[in-house]
Amino acid sequence: MKLRHIAILGLTLVGSCTIPVDTSTVIHEDETVKAARKVMIGMSEADVRMCAGFPTSGAKVTETEKIWTYQRSYSRGNLNVGVTSVAIGPVPGMTGATGVGSEGFCNTQVRFADGRVTQVEFSGDNNTVRRINGLCVSTIDACVVYARDRNGNARPLPR
Repeated sequence: MKLRHIAILGLTLVGSCTIPVDTSTVIHEDETVKAARKVMIGMSEADVRMCAGFPTSGAKVTETEKIWTYQRSYSRGNLNVGVTSVAIGPVPGMTGATGVGSEGFCNTQVRFADGRVTQVEFSGDNNTVRRINGLCVSTIDACVVYARDRNGNARPLPR
């Protein structure tokens, strides 16, 4: 092949590896997270404690309104590369390794008014390769099931 063809092929391959700034056309929000925004509305504070546990922190917004935050950190996997070499004559061999860890976190915010959930939102470095807000699922998946059971709409969680 000509050098020009090789350069075009190389640029095409590199370009296909880039992630667009707006990933909403490529990946979509996790279905369980999306469901939580609807089915958790109206749950009491006691209900949320039963399904999500005790919040990490909270803030009082007004006399009748507060926000609870659940903070969770997750490891999204690691990439470890080891390099070895062989000593040649008087030149010693060199070895080395490097690791790239990918930590992520999710802050799940639950807003209450008069003791009832009015809003559920998510923030943080919480996307996975396949889902927006994918790292937030483990915080609220039990609440989605709990709310559906409470409302008589028991359905399995989407996967």
